[in-house]
Amino acid sequence: MRILLWHVHGSWTTSLVRRDPARGAHTYLVPVTPDRGPDGRGRARTWDWPDTVVEVPPERLADEPVDVVLLQRPHELELARRWLRREPGRDLPAVYVEHNTPRGSAPETVHTAAGLDGITVVHVTHFNALFWDSGQAPTTVIEHGVVDPGHRYTGELARAGVVVNEPVRRGRVTGTDLLPGFAEAAPLDVFGMGVAELPRRLGVAPERLMPFEDLPQQRMHARLAMCRLYVHPIRWTSLGLSLIEAMMLGLPVVALAATETVEAVPEGAGVVSTNTRTLTDAIAVFRDDPALARQVGKAARNAALARYSVSRFQADWDGLLQEVTR
Repeated sequence: MRILLWHVHGSWTTSLVRRDPARGAHTYLVPVTPDRGPDGRGRARTWDWPDTVVEVPPERLADEPVDVVLLQRPHELELARRWLRREPGRDLPAVYVEHNTPRGSAPETVHTAAGLDGITVVHVTHFNALFWDSGQAPTTVIEHGVVDPGHRYTGELARAGVVVNEPVRRGRVTGTDLLPGFAEAAPLDVFGMGVAELPRRLGVAPERLMPFEDLPQQRMHARLAMCRLYVHPIRWTSLGLSLIEAMMLGLPVVALAATETVEAVPEGAGVVSTNTRTLTDAIAVFRDDPALARQVGKAARNAALARYSVSRFQADWDGLLQEVTR
């Protein structure tokens, strides 16, 4: 198939377009603009995408054969109408992938595609499907698929790893206010974009909260795998792929029992709770017991591989695309 999609989420798209010799090769058309802005980023520059991902300027899209359009943001509906000169869901098959939890009054938030004809809504977690009001739109769930970074865990540092982007700006959404308390139980290594100011903004000494600003993924995985455990303080975002990656690396998990985390981290793979005292106690236990941390980390890796493999993810997507284009 020839699939039009925008480069929005690099890691998610990497799993979708990843070449598998046993899988028929789709062609992915990715809009590219001269400034490579949000609506025309083109091919990824920091991810390994196959040559079946083809950059197409917007002015050429109307002349391109497209079998299905894969939408990920509300305004892409209008972009697709204007650039393709076709109506998604009517003139060509369309799927809307919802990556995020609803905002506002969550149980009552109506999805963009709820009132549109012919567009299937695909949620990336069962939690999202439960909380979004998708109206009468056909709805399904295709859970994440994550490229296995390998079992690289050493746990040699009695520290806890955290991966979060823009924690200062996002505040309580990402559980930023919880980090000082967790840092009392074990020093934290915090990875992501916009983390450099965290020690100063939270009033935590750098040796207790060490920021690693926007490391390349390979370097981040190498350092994260040295941490004794992984802490997931997120209150209200969709399931972070960094959590699954940490589990695949072999780290035990201590996480808030929020959104999809309770599904992603089964019993034996870590400690999941809404009680912050329970979480800080668990951090201290893993900090002081390397053998236990390694044992639980192996269970976390096995659970993540079983549920979030790329092969399962791609098979689910191939089945859905065949269905909507039939």
